Amino acid sequence: MRLNHLPLLAMTALAFTGAGVAGAAAQGADERSGWSFQIGLYAWAPTFDGTFNYPLPAGSGGTASVRSDADSYLRDLNVAAMVNAEIRYERFSAITDLMYVDLGSSTSRVESVDLAALPSNPVSSTLNLSGDSSLQATIWTLAGGYTVAEGSWGNVDVLGGFRLLALDARTTYSLSVDIAGPRGDGVALARNGRLSGGDSIWNGVVGVRGRLLIAGSGFFVPYYADIGAGDSNLTWQAFSGVGYQTGWAGVQLGYRYMSFDQGSGSLVEKLSMGGAYLAVNFTF
Repeated sequence: MRLNHLPLLAMTALAFTGAGVAGAAAQGADERSGWSFQIGLYAWAPTFDGTFNYPLPAGSGGTASVRSDADSYLRDLNVAAMVNAEIRYERFSAITDLMYVDLGSSTSRVESVDLAALPSNPVSSTLNLSGDSSLQATIWTLAGGYTVAEGSWGNVDVLGGFRLLALDARTTYSLSVDIAGPRGDGVALARNGRLSGGDSIWNGVVGVRGRLLIAGSGFFVPYYADIGAGDSNLTWQAFSGVGYQTGWAGVQLGYRYMSFDQGSGSLVEKLSMGGAYLAVNFTF
């Protein structure tokens, strides 16, 4: 599935599940009966670290492993737009979370060139002159939930569903030498070039979410955590912060972290994203 089709698919699911809140700002704490709807709009400012295994451009049947690091938060800062929604009937809920991220990392290096049927060929750090990577991704979560505890203190919901990571990754690199082919009679990786690849990664997830109320003040602490697997060996995310709710509107400020571990041989061997978020949510 290509990236350019995913926002339409995810927004269709968003409309199906109804207008609702961001995942952490669960309605359960308000102890309402019947139907309720919430919608949340987020701005997320993450950096990313990752290891990517790109197919070699010369058709030699191997891969080039690239490591990307965010060594400076302010310099490597990116902005992601998100919309979260919930529809709830008493203790039952359905939530969806859609984000689009366009990320860059100023520090990337080719770590190894793995040619078909040959041992891995590490690339010395002295051969890496420069490199930078960019990542465009759509991340969509859809889940059902149930409130297992609620009261004047807040609420606890359990949830289960899936998360999709659909991404295109690109790395521009510069080496001091060409990397020779398997028989030394050609070039497997030129000293200057660009590597790219795309993938769609599906995982089932389970987790908890809710809010802890600071009694009588309008302030609350939202929380969310999930863990799962499928196409990934392991994926997980967590976020929390502080919020203020007054009537039908609220605001949150917090930190969100997300991780994927695919294992060696996959395009996305490891990927983590983390940063501060600001959200506003509306209740109907």
